[in-house]
Amino acid sequence: MRRGLSRRSTLIGATAAAWTSLGLSRAQDLRRRRLAILSSGTRAAGAPLSEAFREALRTLGYGDKELVVESRWADGQNERLPGLAAELVRLDPDVIVAGSSAAALAAKQATSSIPIVMAFTADPVGTGLVASIARPGGNVTGVSNLKEDTAGKELEFLKIAAPEVSRIAVLTNPANPSHAAEWRGALEAAQALHVELIAVEVRGRGEIDLAFVTMVGAQVDGAVVLSDPLFFAEAGHIADRAAREKLPAIYGFREHAAAGGLMSYGPNIKDSFRRAATYVDKILRGANPAELPIEQPTKFELVINLKTAKALGLTIPPTLLARADEVIE
Repeated sequence: MRRGLSRRSTLIGATAAAWTSLGLSRAQDLRRRRLAILSSGTRAAGAPLSEAFREALRTLGYGDKELVVESRWADGQNERLPGLAAELVRLDPDVIVAGSSAAALAAKQATSSIPIVMAFTADPVGTGLVASIARPGGNVTGVSNLKEDTAGKELEFLKIAAPEVSRIAVLTNPANPSHAAEWRGALEAAQALHVELIAVEVRGRGEIDLAFVTMVGAQVDGAVVLSDPLFFAEAGHIADRAAREKLPAIYGFREHAAAGGLMSYGPNIKDSFRRAATYVDKILRGANPAELPIEQPTKFELVINLKTAKALGLTIPPTLLARADEVIE
C-alpha cells in the first residue's frame, strides 16, 4: 500500500513538475512575443494601420493570446518621442515597431540592443538609422518608403492635372527628419517644370489653419503635402482647407485622396505595416536585425479624386487617368 502511494506520489510530483515546466515554457513563450509600438501620430488615425499590422501577425501564427503589445502615441508632437521611447525600453520588449522616421530615431537613441522594426520610414541611410539598405548593421531594420524622386513625381502629376499652377506651396514638418531631403528633390524637379516653390512649415495640428493663411497670403495656386504622421492624422482637415481655398493639391498617402484631396502618390502605408510584421516574425524566430536587408516599396500608387477635380474646375487628362491605380468618382 505504501509502495503504491509512493509510486502515486512520484507520478503526481512528476506531473506537477511537467505542468510547472509547461507553465514556465508558456510564460517564456509569451515573453518572447512582447512587442512595443512607437508612433508619431494619433491612436485614432493609426488604428487602421495597427489593425493591418496585427492582422498580418495573426496570419503568421501570432494570435492575440500570444501577444503582449504596448503602444505609445506622440499625437503629432515629435518632441514627446524620446520620453515615450524611454518608457517602452524600460518595459524591456523583444521588439520595438516604429511607425515613422522620427519614432525610429527616438527608439534608436533609447536603445542599442532591443531590435527596432521600421514600419514606414523614409531614407533610413540618410537619417542615420542604418549603415546601408542591404546590411543595416545595427539593431534597426524593416520597411522604408525611400522617396528619392517622389516629391518630383508629385509635382509632375500636379502640373499635368492643373497646368496653370506656377507658384506651389510645399507643406513640410521641420520635425520630420526626412523632409529636408524631400524638399531638395522637390526643388530640383521645380526647376525642370518651371514652377516656384514656397516651403510652409507645420509643427503641430494647431498650425494647419495658419499654414493655409500663409499660403493664401503668398498667393500660391497649388500645394504638395509631404508624407508625415501629423498630416496623415489630419488628412480630412487638410483636404477641407485645400478645398476651401480652391487649391489643387497632391499628397503622399491614399488616405488623403479618400478624405477629399485631389490626388495622392506614394506607397501603400497599410501594406508597409503588414510587411513590418514579417520582420517581427523573423526576429522573434532568432534573426539578427543587423543582417536583415531593408525592404523598399516596389510600387507607388497614384490615386485621383474626380469629385474634387470637378469642384476645382479641373479636367483630368485621359493620359493621367490611364496611369492612375485608383480613380475615386
